[in-house]
Amino acid sequence: MFEDGHSNLYQDIESYKERIVYFADVNIGDEITPLTKEPVTRTQIVRYAGASKDFNPMHHDEPLARAAGMTGVFAHGMISMAFLGQMIKDWCGHERMRKFKVRFRNLVRPGDIITCRGKITDKYTRDGKNFVEAGIFAQNQHNVIVTSGQAVIELPDRQP
Repeated sequence: MFEDGHSNLYQDIESYKERIVYFADVNIGDEITPLTKEPVTRTQIVRYAGASKDFNPMHHDEPLARAAGMTGVFAHGMISMAFLGQMIKDWCGHERMRKFKVRFRNLVRPGDIITCRGKITDKYTRDGKNFVEAGIFAQNQHNVIVTSGQAVIELPDRQP
């Protein structure tokens, strides 16, 4: 632990090495380790608004959202996108993602439990670098897909 109470994720190099995903060990059809988040809270939505400076009242003002015909406030789409990014980072490390794109399909509401999933759809080597492509999606507790997309991830060779 550092003096500020935070731990260094890579402090123990042996445990870090155990988390490395190697190109040779991944196949088309393999699943990325899923990630399930705690229920989305109104506080989380407001904190995101502050961090992103996106203060659209539809995300935090219940009466205004209802007056506009919504059933209530909803999370910024980028929250579910961030969850997908976290899933990929947790699977292979933050330094591996090369391309990331998503489509927002349905709203995330306060109280929703979001589960992120992904599957390897392609595997190739280009210019001496190893890549996998993954189809990714986030769904709520009702199995409704809220965000879907693709990621390109560069994976290392296993060193001899």
